[in-house]
Amino acid sequence: MKMRLSRSIVGQAEAKAVSRVLLEDGYLGMGNETRMFEEELAQFLEVEPWQVVSVNSGTAALHLACQAARTLQAPTKGQPEILVPALTFVASFQAITAAGCKPIACDVLLETGTLDLEDAAKKLTPNTIALMYVDYASNPWNLDGVIDFAKAHGLRLIEDAAHAFGCRHHGRRIGSFGDLVCFSFDGIKNITCGEGGCLVCFDHASADLVGDARLLGVVGDTQKRFAGARSWDADVKGQGYRYHLSNIMAAIGREQLKRLPSEFIPKRTLRAQVYGQRLCKQEHVALFTTDPKDFIVPHIQVIRVLNGKKEAVRQGLEAQGIPTGLHYKPNHLHSFFGGGQEHLPHVEQLFQEIVTLPLHPALSCQDVEEICAAVSKILATA
Repeated sequence: MKMRLSRSIVGQAEAKAVSRVLLEDGYLGMGNETRMFEEELAQFLEVEPWQVVSVNSGTAALHLACQAARTLQAPTKGQPEILVPALTFVASFQAITAAGCKPIACDVLLETGTLDLEDAAKKLTPNTIALMYVDYASNPWNLDGVIDFAKAHGLRLIEDAAHAFGCRHHGRRIGSFGDLVCFSFDGIKNITCGEGGCLVCFDHASADLVGDARLLGVVGDTQKRFAGARSWDADVKGQGYRYHLSNIMAAIGREQLKRLPSEFIPKRTLRAQVYGQRLCKQEHVALFTTDPKDFIVPHIQVIRVLNGKKEAVRQGLEAQGIPTGLHYKPNHLHSFFGGGQEHLPHVEQLFQEIVTLPLHPALSCQDVEEICAAVSKILATA
């Protein structure tokens, strides 16, 4: 098979689970399978089942988190604002605008690619209601400091942990602490539902709000559906969406969750370690800094190619059949979010340096060795 940058790792276990839902359960929407997935996620994340709200995408989780922040925070005189690093997938920014809020693009740290709190502090206004922190490249850098910052300024903290499922920060599982923590289970994440995600809430008001909002705002419909029933005479008290996770997707997720500790985590971490060992002393390459107290389950392998040699590396790898990626074009450069009217020096520098190399459990360690050798050879002649 042609080398892939990333890929879904699914097999007979997932196929049998889907077949069971199709042929034995017969109910394809949100029901008992989804309930069991939420309970198993809660057990894995070391939280209570009421805290986990499954949805049909990570973007939906972010959108509902932003809506919860806007609804439960004190009203602002102007449009509510949410601070967010510019170096993230566009879903983070789109979720903010979808909730009727304004994304305030912040710079990042060159060494980690994560939010620069000093820059964020400069952009606080009376309209700021929340901070969206992104675990960029699975790195929960200074997460305790981010939590303290949000508390000190009375902000809701939305953690975009799409890259960080399975990671730990100072011994604590990502998703086991915080405020509003959002995960993605799309096709290439650390576990997949095909499409899916979840939101972990740490207060009942948020959990109730997002639990209803994922089901078109129908009050209490979650428990009805988990029992195989419908809410035929219920009330709607707020804006809702069709964001719930189906039994089919939940069945895939349950099998993936079983495979994560013994299969996916060891393979991902080992391949990232090989990258680190081979590239840490490579001239013209820099790796992002991580906290030695953190346990990283890498979703993507991003490197910085320095001294103007990024395109030589990217083109040289592509010519050898080694795919590369870009995570991500900074959002403040998109036309919809300002078109570069604001200058964020670190984000823009990283945009000229970052290259994503292949990383997934189906990639062999020998593949990683060959990719690193190719990078070294290209740089030697660039």
